[in-house]
Amino acid sequence: MTDSAIISPNVSLDEISLPEPLSLGVLASGKGSNMVTVANAIAQGQLNATIKVVIYNKAQALVQHKAQAFGIPSVFCNHRDYSSREAFDHVLVDTLKSYGVNWVIMAGWMRVVTPVLINAFPNQMINIHPSLLPSFKGVNGVEQALAAGVKITGCSVHLVQPEVDSGPIIMQAAVPILEGDTTDTLHQRIQQQEHHILPSAIALAALRQ
Repeated sequence: MTDSAIISPNVSLDEISLPEPLSLGVLASGKGSNMVTVANAIAQGQLNATIKVVIYNKAQALVQHKAQAFGIPSVFCNHRDYSSREAFDHVLVDTLKSYGVNWVIMAGWMRVVTPVLINAFPNQMINIHPSLLPSFKGVNGVEQALAAGVKITGCSVHLVQPEVDSGPIIMQAAVPILEGDTTDTLHQRIQQQEHHILPSAIALAALRQ
């Protein structure tokens, strides 16, 4: 088996034309590579959207510097400052709405979100997860796939619902697990496909609204 992805549905950004630009808010906890992918698609005229704000919840997250490189405002919201997930999500809602966001993209956001946030953006919150859902939900999707001994895993872009990693799937990419794969090598190949499908999935989700 070759190291290639199967994309479903088989559509590209070139085939999706959005009549109105999307106002995106990106939630990220780490390096921000998926945010960069979306920002590049916008800069290249492939995705009719603007990233209004990037919110990050870890002080050292590299995504803040990558947002700065694109001239995108970034806001640090530390979840540890709040007594509950709901209290934290109220702050996220207020921040996102203050920037005029109408679509929320969870791009490596390592927090479980609550109905407070989900209901503020009904059917307009998107998450990317490193498995072929509904398999291997939750944290450590890559490790779960390796431990299970499956031959194929991948990534999924889906709408966010209260149950973790359970919303309607927009797009998936399949990635074969190769002999000798480690968590790092498999994660790298899955991430390549995340970058491939995320901008298209955003456009496709908006087109279906």
